[in-house]
Amino acid sequence: MIDLEMLETAATLVRQVMPPTPQYCWPLLSRRIGAELWVKHENHTPIGAFKIRGGLVYLDQVKRSQPDIRGVVTATTGNHGQSIALAAARFGLAATIVAPFGNSAEKNRAMEGFGARLVEAGHDFQAAYEYAVALAERENLHLVRSYDALLVRGVASYGLELFRAVPDLHTVYVPIGLGSGICGVIAARDALSRTAEIVGVVAENAPTYALSFAAGTPVSTNSADTMAGGLAVRVPDPEALDIICRGAARIVTVSEAEIHRAMRILFSDTHNVAEGAGAAPLAAALQERDRLRGKRVAVIQSGGNIDRALFAEILAEEDAD
Repeated sequence: MIDLEMLETAATLVRQVMPPTPQYCWPLLSRRIGAELWVKHENHTPIGAFKIRGGLVYLDQVKRSQPDIRGVVTATTGNHGQSIALAAARFGLAATIVAPFGNSAEKNRAMEGFGARLVEAGHDFQAAYEYAVALAERENLHLVRSYDALLVRGVASYGLELFRAVPDLHTVYVPIGLGSGICGVIAARDALSRTAEIVGVVAENAPTYALSFAAGTPVSTNSADTMAGGLAVRVPDPEALDIICRGAARIVTVSEAEIHRAMRILFSDTHNVAEGAGAAPLAAALQERDRLRGKRVAVIQSGGNIDRALFAEILAEEDAD
């Protein structure tokens, strides 16, 4: 259990590095949905994504409990890696980040910019994670998983900010990678005794959490072939799944075309850049707009880290409607 005192302690640590991110009610987005639509702008952090919050809290605790630690290693498709790289530099730790081959060049450059050693291995996140596990043992490094209760405590700070800033939310749409984001929002809602429905969002091409939620047990997939790197997971975390099954109302699946359209809409209506995972919640809200009419709704724009060339291609696509 994560109580409010734990979340407040974590939030205080996060605020030493960054201020609360804004949440805005955008009129053009609200008009599209037919509801009062708020965007929580986690693209406005020092790494352009919500993950920074978890990395700071996690490595603060590791440094306190293991003062002689040599270094850390983790696997990522980008935002988690940037979080660990930044936090490791802050706490004087060496960070090794394992990213799959073909990962975002700009995310890779950002991780190296924060001082991390970048290692490319595997064809997707799961393969990179398995390589990181072996590397941790071989080089005696502390392995940072992409899902951990300490990471959840940290990222829950954006949930506290949102629920306190926007009371009486009816529905909150949250993208699901391995699950720290949605579990953090669930923890914040419950700690503050709010009643909002929490809706997870996954990519149609990476449906492991949707399948697992429906089955009530972990269901892995053979691939996670989505342009939304933050959603490209094929093996769910059992601990995260348990929290999601108990705390989420449902999981919505969105197509690649819906994600692309939501990225264009966010840019045209708010002039914010959203990566695929960051646009997926809006895509889900657009899909469910009939059930949202007249409600107060929030979407989590979890990050804005997308390569310029890919974003240009997506912006140039024609909308079907």
